[in-house]
Amino acid sequence: MEQSEQDIRWQALGLGTDELRVYESLLNAPGHPTRTALARSVGLPARRVSYALERLTALGFTLPSGLDTNALPGAVAPATALRNLIHLNKAELLHRSAELEELTGSVDRLAAQLLSSAHDTRAFGIETIHGSQAIAERVTGLIVSATSEVALLDRPPYAASAPDGMPEPLNMADPVRRGVRVRAVVDREGLSFQGRARGLDELAAQGVQIRVGTDLPTKLITVDRRVTLLPPTDAADPTASALLVSDSLLSHALVPLFEAVWEHATPIGSDPHGQVTEEERELLTMLASGLKDEAIARRLDIHVHTVRRRITRLMQALNVETRFQAGVQATLRGWLKD
Repeated sequence: MEQSEQDIRWQALGLGTDELRVYESLLNAPGHPTRTALARSVGLPARRVSYALERLTALGFTLPSGLDTNALPGAVAPATALRNLIHLNKAELLHRSAELEELTGSVDRLAAQLLSSAHDTRAFGIETIHGSQAIAERVTGLIVSATSEVALLDRPPYAASAPDGMPEPLNMADPVRRGVRVRAVVDREGLSFQGRARGLDELAAQGVQIRVGTDLPTKLITVDRRVTLLPPTDAADPTASALLVSDSLLSHALVPLFEAVWEHATPIGSDPHGQVTEEERELLTMLASGLKDEAIARRLDIHVHTVRRRITRLMQALNVETRFQAGVQATLRGWLKD
C-alpha cells in the first residue's frame, strides 16, 4: 500500500515507473557508457529508456547530454530536481487559475454562444421559437452573446409586466459596459406609457443610442449583423411564436431595414444645450405639468392664441403629433426646467 501511494505521488509530478527506474540507475550507477548498457541495467527496451530519458530532461531531473546524442545525461540531485518541478507545477496551476478566472467573467456570453450554435439556424436559416418564456430566454441569450452591436426596433403591443402594460425593460446597460454598440428605435406610440420616457432617458445616459420613429414596420432585434429575432406581434400571448433568422439573404434585408428606419428617426438624449430658448423651455415645462392653455397664458402674461401658436411651432420642431408627446420629447432632450 505504501508503495502504491508513493507511485501516485510520483505520477502527480509527471514521473512514471520507467522514469523512476532510469533516474535511480543514473543516481546509483552513473558510469553507464551507453544507452544500451543503461537499458540492460534497468531491464527495459532501449526505446522505452530513450523516452524515459527525454521525460527526465524535460522535467529537470537530468541535464541535457549536449551535442553527443549517444552520451547519457547527468542526473540532477533529487532535492534540487523535486523543488524545481514543484515550483514549475505551481506556476502552471497559477496560470491555469488565472485563465479560469478570466473565463468566469465571460461564462454567460460563452453559454449563449454555445446555445445559439446548438440550434438549427445555421443549417436552415430560420428557427421558430414557441412560447413567451422561450422567446424571452432567447432574447436574453442573444443580447448576452453580442460582441459588437445590438440593434432594436421597438413598438407596441408589449408583454405586460405591470397592470398598466408597461413593457419589461431589456438589460442594455451590460452590453454597453462590454463595449457593444446598442441602438434602438422606439415607436412614438410606446412613449404614452407612464415612466417610459424617463426609462429611455436613463438608458441614453448609460450609453444606449435611442431614436423615436413613427409607425415602425415591425419589432426586431439584430445581434452583430449575423442573426435577427423577429418577436411576435402580441408578445403577451403565451402561445406566440418568434422567428430567429440567420440566413444571409434575409439578414441582408433585415439589417438594411433597421438602418433605413434609424436614418429617418429622431435622436433623443440628455442634451441640455439643445436648440431651445428659455421662453420655450418654460412653456414646455408648464405644458408637461398639464397646465391648460389659459393658465399658461396667465403665467406668461400673453394672449392664449399666442400660447397656442408657440405650442404648435414647438410640436413641429419636435416632430410630434400631441402635446403629451411634446412633453415626452422635451424630457428626453433635457429641455425642461427643474
